[in-house]
Amino acid sequence: MISIHRIVLRRLVAAWLIVSFLIGGITYYLETEKIDEAIVALAASQAKDFAPEGLDTGKRSPEELAKLSEQAETFVRHNFVVIEIYDRDKKRVIEAVNPKYEYIEKQLKQFKHQFPLDNASHYEKHYFGDDTVVLVLVPLPSKLGGNAGYFEGVFVVDPDTIEAFRHQLWHNLSAVLIAVLATSLLLYPVIISLNRNVVRFSQEVLKGNLEMASVLGAAIAKRDSDTGDHNFRVTLYAIKLGEACGLEATAMRQLILGAFLHDVGKIGISDNILLKPGKLTDEEFSIMRNHVALGADIIAKSDWLQGALEVIEGHHEKFDGKGYLRGQKGEEIPLNARIFAIVDVFDALTSRRPYKEPMSMETSLGIIEKDAGTHFDPKLVTRFIEICPAMYASIGQARESELSEKLREQAMHYFLLASIAAGKA
Repeated sequence: MISIHRIVLRRLVAAWLIVSFLIGGITYYLETEKIDEAIVALAASQAKDFAPEGLDTGKRSPEELAKLSEQAETFVRHNFVVIEIYDRDKKRVIEAVNPKYEYIEKQLKQFKHQFPLDNASHYEKHYFGDDTVVLVLVPLPSKLGGNAGYFEGVFVVDPDTIEAFRHQLWHNLSAVLIAVLATSLLLYPVIISLNRNVVRFSQEVLKGNLEMASVLGAAIAKRDSDTGDHNFRVTLYAIKLGEACGLEATAMRQLILGAFLHDVGKIGISDNILLKPGKLTDEEFSIMRNHVALGADIIAKSDWLQGALEVIEGHHEKFDGKGYLRGQKGEEIPLNARIFAIVDVFDALTSRRPYKEPMSMETSLGIIEKDAGTHFDPKLVTRFIEICPAMYASIGQARESELSEKLREQAMHYFLLASIAAGKA
């Protein structure tokens, strides 16, 4: 039986990964924006320390210019590596460059800037190699009113500051991811509790449907042969051959339903023909063949039983095209019908009937092997012969109660798997 805990845990982990990716990405973006804002604010705050004395008037004495130049040189020895001072007419009056960072000045020349029309500061961030560079353009207020000029500085953020910002980024990102994980873990018992009754009810419904199909099939089999063993055995044989062929859960569910109900159309055949101990006349055989169409008609109004249709309609088709209902041949015949045709004949050959004694496994396999390519799919016959001895030993001689228990367990397993696969689709 499939554990609901495993299903919920698997889906919860998937949800956690998706949510972590989305929230983590948003958090990373927002934290990166904060780092940018912090770096720009750091550059702007230091730019404001530049005193604009000497720019207030249009007449700058050599002493005032020397003082501005000295101040600029002091600035470029620290975080600002390039400084340009413009007067109120936007003419450059001072330039200072830290020789160590001349390559930055050369690379920045490709980025043209315009002087702001407002009195706000403007910033640009660039990366040159391992250096994080902020270009700031700050209006310098005049004591006389308006702007005395403009300060343009190239600010290089020191590695320790960058590392501190990054450390904070990863700290915040980790905290968010851990919070998402903790929330997911807390949701686990809540989801299990909410789903336990739903899952139990769903399994009961599934079990009821399965038992309904099994009982209906067994009732038809008893009418035909006084025992329900045949239906149990052929379904178990079909499961084994389906597994050997690598059938997926949904196809396996359809095969099991088809095996249960393959002869459901015989309910419409009179006892005089169905239970006749001798050979049927041509007219009687024509009526007997009609059970295939009757079976398809019986399940036509049930969506849940439609999976059985391939086996019901196709289990009397022959690989050479000489079977019925449609005279299909080769791989035109659905795989489930080709699988079931082999196990149905095998069980008929090895079973006791009112008109015959059971054949041995070896004799029955010899007949099936002889009919490979005409009645049966030869590739499936090869696979069946390989698995038959072990399969026949565990199923062929088992009592009805054992067969019923084995079938209930295996059928529920594949029906649940098919339900899960349908839920993922």
